[in-house]
Amino acid sequence: MNIQEYFSKIKSFFTSSQTVKVIAFLVFTILMTAVIASQNFFFQNIIENGISKRDIVAQKTLTVIDVKRTEQRRKEVAQKVDPVMAPAEDDFIKNNLQTLENSIMQIRRKDASDEVKRQEIGILFDLSDSYKKDFIITFLLKADDSSLHEVFDKANLTLANILRVGITEKDYEKDNIKQIVMDNLVSNVSKRQVSVIKGLLEQVIVPNLVVDDFATEIARKNAQSAVKPYETVFQKGDKILFEGEPVTRLKRDALRQAGYNVYQLNWQGLIAIYVLVFIATSLFILYMRAFEKKYLEANYMAITAVLSLITALIAAVIPTGFSPYVLPIPAFMIILSIFTTPRIAFAAGVVLISVMTIGYQYDIQFLVTFILLGFLASVAISKIRYSRRFDLIKTGFDISFAGLVIIFSIYMLEKCLIDVSNILILKNSAYIFLNGIISSIIALGTLPLFESTFKIITPYGLAELADHNQPLLKRLQFEAPGTYHHSLMVSNLCEAAAEAIGANPILARVGAFYHDIGKLKRPLFFVENQSYFGIENPHTKLNPRLSKMVITAHPKDGVEIAKEYGLPSIINNFILQHHGEGLAKYFYNQAVQEEGKENVKEEQFRYTGPKPNMKETAILMIADAVESAVRSLKNPSPEEIDAIIDKIIIERLNDTQLADSPLTLKDIKTIAATFSRILRGMQHNRIKYQENLADELKNAKINMPSKMLDEDLEKKIKQLESNEPLDKPEDNDENKNA
Repeated sequence: MNIQEYFSKIKSFFTSSQTVKVIAFLVFTILMTAVIASQNFFFQNIIENGISKRDIVAQKTLTVIDVKRTEQRRKEVAQKVDPVMAPAEDDFIKNNLQTLENSIMQIRRKDASDEVKRQEIGILFDLSDSYKKDFIITFLLKADDSSLHEVFDKANLTLANILRVGITEKDYEKDNIKQIVMDNLVSNVSKRQVSVIKGLLEQVIVPNLVVDDFATEIARKNAQSAVKPYETVFQKGDKILFEGEPVTRLKRDALRQAGYNVYQLNWQGLIAIYVLVFIATSLFILYMRAFEKKYLEANYMAITAVLSLITALIAAVIPTGFSPYVLPIPAFMIILSIFTTPRIAFAAGVVLISVMTIGYQYDIQFLVTFILLGFLASVAISKIRYSRRFDLIKTGFDISFAGLVIIFSIYMLEKCLIDVSNILILKNSAYIFLNGIISSIIALGTLPLFESTFKIITPYGLAELADHNQPLLKRLQFEAPGTYHHSLMVSNLCEAAAEAIGANPILARVGAFYHDIGKLKRPLFFVENQSYFGIENPHTKLNPRLSKMVITAHPKDGVEIAKEYGLPSIINNFILQHHGEGLAKYFYNQAVQEEGKENVKEEQFRYTGPKPNMKETAILMIADAVESAVRSLKNPSPEEIDAIIDKIIIERLNDTQLADSPLTLKDIKTIAATFSRILRGMQHNRIKYQENLADELKNAKINMPSKMLDEDLEKKIKQLESNEPLDKPEDNDENKNA
């Protein structure tokens, strides 16, 4: 392989579409990482290895929260909060006492020796004091039934008192249990019964109060929230830092509030930011591939990337500690919505806001506020009427009021939990309100710039092109009036049909306006202009092949004219595709008659195409043929109009001219019905006026009161009767005003 081939392969690799996309992706992620990280270098770095490099004096009064002392105090307060106890199941303990009583009564009734009974009862008791144990066993064996029942009744009452008070884990120690029993013992208990009751309850009592971890945690957090933050005030002129002083957390917070950059971003931080940007960008591209393939073109992705970088750069330039609610996130959403769709703008906005929140360490309120605001902006923009630019400003006001409500609600909720400065609430509320209005103004002002840069036509650009005062339309009106009128009729058909099937009606209308501009090069060779200028058809002097070349050249000529007048590239689709690869049938048939069918091929008399590949251009192809055909008829009936529409559609389908378009059979049926409705309206009948105006005026004279007739009317009647021309009105001020 020689050097030339080697470099040729390298060039082909780097110029392939896939490689270009990968390179563009890497360039964007690197640039976005650099922009986010750049905030650490825009301001003078005053810290080196945790030591101040110079004296720093406060330029204004600063009130800084001492986070370290505040957190330490809150921890101390939380530790002093006693655990919150919750009652456990008491029935289990009561059942244990009942079971013990039943067991003792069964042993007493056994037909066995006292020694055996003593041993069995002894198994039920776990007492370290053997003397006390013997006493209790003896009492339980020898006491009569009434005395025994009395002891158990008093034990049950005592147990109920104990459970009502509650027993914790700490209390569950033998010495404490004895004291608890004594504190809750019922009255009228003999000394002998006290020993037995204590012995019985020691065997059945377990803790009935357990720690409620959730309630305890809440109690501790409430106690922490009640601790007021420790604040340190630096008056104007006070030194925040001395040269060589270690920078504590408090001093860092004071410097940040003073507008200094105190972050030291190392390579680890840069890699972390890049990974975050890489993942976020990849997720957005996956979304586009799954749901918005149409907008994966280079221009749309480029404007999304540029808008993201500009927004991130503005955030990087804003001084640390300044409110992030001034960021033009709504402008980003509005502009991207207009160039793409509100869905894409919302998805891109969520990704960008998430990355910026982490990269610039914004509060969670920023993320929540702008995500909710982005959702509302997407809905509001989808309802804009692009024929009226002021609607965009109204949308800005809607966003402003919504932002005001959102941020005010968030701060009111925060105010219930922590102390939030009223001045901070008012400042951020004002920022978010002005943000929405200014963002809409920014969007309105920058739209033409972005349209020109990225060669993307927006609905606003289309609305401008639809203005009949556009130079090219003016030229078409005067140089090719028949073509101009035909284009107007076709545009009405296209707009109505596009709206009916969910296509872009503005694009269809504008494309129809300009689809025949190529006829400006030779307007007199097209029949609709010949009658206006009253000339003979020049094709009568040309052979069919030459006529075909002149006629089929108008799409190519139209593209050249469109480029000369700076029309957007999407209009070229309408110019080139409105005939597709259709057959110039008139000249083909003429050639067949003159040369014989065996000497003429259809391919020689077809337009160069391409076939329509958009809904709007496919609609134009049908509308162009239908309007011309219907116009050639004199007072066609509704049935004739429907027959012509069906015939033209079937011809285009059979000729595979609609094969590349995304139109469905349902769409075609809807288009046909829409065309029929519009054309019937265009072909409406008018009232026939009376030709004998003199007779009409005489009748008016007979039927009208004499006082309503004036000399001027009498004069005009006489002139009409004598076939004299009517006098022109005098050119006075009154007539001018009229």
